[in-house]
Amino acid sequence: MDNMLAKDSFNRPIISLRISITSRCNVKCLYCHHDGVLPQESEMTADEIFKIVQIAKNLGIGKIRLSGGEPLIRSDIVDIIEKISSLNFKDLSITTNGTLMEHYAQDLVNAGLKRVNISLDTLNPETYRYITNRDFLESAKRGIKAASKAGLDPVKVNMVVMKDINHDEIWDMFQFCKDNGAVLQLIELLKTESCPDADFIDEYHYKMDSLEEELAYMADEVKIRAFMQDRKKYFVDDGEIEIVKPMDNTEFCKNCTRLRITPDGKIKPCLLRNDNLVDIIGAVREGRDDKELERIFIHAIENRKPYYLIS
Repeated sequence: MDNMLAKDSFNRPIISLRISITSRCNVKCLYCHHDGVLPQESEMTADEIFKIVQIAKNLGIGKIRLSGGEPLIRSDIVDIIEKISSLNFKDLSITTNGTLMEHYAQDLVNAGLKRVNISLDTLNPETYRYITNRDFLESAKRGIKAASKAGLDPVKVNMVVMKDINHDEIWDMFQFCKDNGAVLQLIELLKTESCPDADFIDEYHYKMDSLEEELAYMADEVKIRAFMQDRKKYFVDDGEIEIVKPMDNTEFCKNCTRLRITPDGKIKPCLLRNDNLVDIIGAVREGRDDKELERIFIHAIENRKPYYLIS
């Protein structure tokens, strides 16, 4: 099946693989899903991650994103990037909270990292402390600047927008991103099966409809990204804003091209579900051959179904 582009039963191509390489984190965000922390000794090794992405490459997957937890908390993160980069994927990126990026940015670029998403929800120290239970705001800001300076492109700042917490900071964050060569990505507060507090989500969910109307009016250009759940990218005054709205958004599901790997080595066909996971790390650790590992991947892909179609 080398170089075949895998598709699910809804004819959606699987273009990217997102791998959570740890569930450990150095911040404690109040909206985090808190699926439980996997002990460090049980995490997938760099070689095991490499084997998984090899199989993904065989199936035609062209993009790899690493996330966590906080992926930069792993001492072997540069080695992991080097191993994956050796397979020449079209894109190799990472999602991080940025607090350690200042120390790793150049080494990650040298290892083959192409771009980065940095989670930062506020520029206000008090609000940052409330959201993360930490005082790492300045480290995160320096991380964004270091990523841009090191040549990662694009550097995207992920801002989870929450009503009455940070929704009034959007334009300040946009200016900060413009000043530091970053793209602002506004993310709707997301409810999943593992959501720790549904009442919190309901209370602080911020509808961005009026903001989108404002952006559409003032934007110099608007682009719709078909293979990114039809999300819109607004170009405003030499800056960029993207809006991610997965909740109650059929387009988000209809055009989903992503497959995920959990920190404990299970393939996760749908971001919003935990009831159809498929184990892959067990087979890797048993030394199964590539054809068997491909069959496991294909089984997981066949389990994919748009979330909005689930009764």
